[in-house]
Amino acid sequence: MRDVWTAVHRERAALLDDLGTVPASAWDTPSPCPGWTVHDVLAHLVDDASTTSWSFARDLVRSRFAFDLMNEQGVARELRADPAETLEAFRAVRHRRSGAPAPAASRLVEIIVHGEDLRRPLGLRRRYPLGPTIAALRYQRATSPAMGGGRERATGITLVLTDATLTGTVRIGSGPEARGSALALLLALAGRPVRRAELSGPGAEQLRVLTPG
Repeated sequence: MRDVWTAVHRERAALLDDLGTVPASAWDTPSPCPGWTVHDVLAHLVDDASTTSWSFARDLVRSRFAFDLMNEQGVARELRADPAETLEAFRAVRHRRSGAPAPAASRLVEIIVHGEDLRRPLGLRRRYPLGPTIAALRYQRATSPAMGGGRERATGITLVLTDATLTGTVRIGSGPEARGSALALLLALAGRPVRRAELSGPGAEQLRVLTPG
C-alpha cells in the first residue's frame, strides 16, 4: 500500500507540473470522458483525492447508488469558476491517502488514466514509470465492467507489453496477441481511444472495436 501511495503522489506532482503551463483558454477542451472538459476531469481528481470511505458511502446513498450521478455531483462540488483555483485545490490534496473503499491498485488506474484524459487533449506527454503502470493494467484487466474495468474487453486475448523488454517480455492472458505499451493497453482496457499505431497484432481489433482510434 505504501508503494502505491508513493507512486500516486509522484503522479499527482507530475500532473501539477504539467498543468501549471496550461493557458486559461484551453481548460474547456473536451476530454475523452463523455461530457467532461479537461477542467471537469481535474475537478474529479480533486473529488477523488478528497474522498474517504465514509464520504463515499454517504454520496453513494445520496445519488441512489448511481455511480455516474455521484461522479457528476463530485465534479460540481469541486469545480471552481477559475481553473487556476481548481488546480490549487488539487495541489492542496495531492498528499492525501484517502479514497473510495477499493483495492489500492485502483488508485493507480485513477491517476494514470485520468492523467492521460488531461494530457492527451492538451498535447502533453509523460513517460509513466513502468511498474505502477503494469500494476494498474493488471488490476484493470481483472475488474468487471460494472466497476469500470476491462475484464470483458480482455477476454480471449493476450496482452503483450512492448515496453517491458528490459525485464523480459510481459504477457498477460491467452489467445490472439494485442501488442502495445503498458500505457496504451491500460487506456484501451479503460475504454479510452488510442491511436491506431499504438496497438498491433490480431487481438488488437477486439480492443479497437470498443476504443476506436
